[in-house]
Amino acid sequence: MPLPNHKVTICGIPELSQHCSVGVSHVLSIIDTHEPRPPVLDSFSVIDHELIRFDDVVAEYPGFEACTPAHIIKVLEFGERVHARPGSHVLVHCHAGISRSTAAAAILMCQHAPGQEEVAFLKLLGMRKHGWPNTRMVEFADTLLKRDGALLRGLDAYRRALLQEKPHLSDVIRNIGRGHELPV
Repeated sequence: MPLPNHKVTICGIPELSQHCSVGVSHVLSIIDTHEPRPPVLDSFSVIDHELIRFDDVVAEYPGFEACTPAHIIKVLEFGERVHARPGSHVLVHCHAGISRSTAAAAILMCQHAPGQEEVAFLKLLGMRKHGWPNTRMVEFADTLLKRDGALLRGLDAYRRALLQEKPHLSDVIRNIGRGHELPV
């Protein structure tokens, strides 16, 4: 089954204003629990907007709200609405457009394309010059979509390809405390 035909754009909050007039039909916002709703979202014309709040962490940490399966269920419900409108243009954003948004974009591309998980994740390489999808989100989506590790294998293929292009990112990932996510 091929990837869905809807267009997917990924960005961070600072870039949202660049996308107000490009025909976006759906916006998925994944932001920190205490982050205010970005006012620039009011500049978009009629959109289907889903706001989901959790912090960009890949495990449970005191003082942070980690992603739960309930959050990913909301992402998948949003994906059903997108899928119901062929030709949609989906804008997925988080704070910086690096971790939660790239994970969510890949999940949305995989949702209705079983067997295309690696293709979907590798597509991220051309969509965002830098990204490191949130592993916890992908783990929950893999379980909820009953993909038996296919999303995680796609994530691993993406990370290997990204690090082949940009080997210096290994040090960056280690320095932010996510070295355990580096492919072995």
